[in-house]
Amino acid sequence: MIAVIDYGAGNLFSVCNALKYLQIEHEVTKDADAINRADAVILPGVGAFPAAMESLRATGLVDMIRENAQKKPLLGICLGMQMLFDKSDENGECSGLGLIPGEVHRIPSKKVIIPHMGWNELVITQECALLKAIETPVYTYFVHSYQAFCDDRNIVAYCDYDGKVPALVTDG
Repeated sequence: MIAVIDYGAGNLFSVCNALKYLQIEHEVTKDADAINRADAVILPGVGAFPAAMESLRATGLVDMIRENAQKKPLLGICLGMQMLFDKSDENGECSGLGLIPGEVHRIPSKKVIIPHMGWNELVITQECALLKAIETPVYTYFVHSYQAFCDDRNIVAYCDYDGKVPALVTDG
């Protein structure tokens, strides 16, 4: 069973629809026991980094997520992925979960439109179980103004948007 963390700031409907389509057992929860029982955890996200981290703190899930990330797969989607990093400067500096070394900053380019919205081909840089059954080329839809800045060894896939924008990352 997969625990989909509900902290009041996620794209739960989309994530649950995808899991249902794939016939994957899942539970939307903010309950620590349910998260501990799960085989894997999904941290969805839509919105602003500071508000999302505050919601995680308010629900008491920050330490729970950190502990579970050491024991089982954790998938952060969109803002959920960004929160896996050390910090963000969106609306002022805010600490993240610190599970992947790196920071989240506004996309620095002045040559492209921000927010970045649209389909982009992913450049896959290393093997990953999530991409095993997916045919290439892989196109992903993006809607964001911030991106992760991390070591290349943590980047599984990225898109080129006037520079390397990590789309899929790993903790190593």
